[in-house]
Amino acid sequence: MSNEWRTSSYSQNGGQCVQVRDRSTAVDVRDSVHPEAGHVTFSASEWAALVASSVEGDR
Repeated sequence: MSNEWRTSSYSQNGGQCVQVRDRSTAVDVRDSVHPEAGHVTFSASEWAALVASSVEGDR
């Protein structure tokens, strides 16, 4: 578990990055340009499904 925000490895370098923070049972996601706007929390299973669907969409 970490309270550290990191830029997602899925983000492109264009100034509009998604930042993630791993927690024990969830993942927080926020906009790096507007971090003060808050974040969205996904359960571990929701996050896995989102990443899987993103990868499938790239094929």
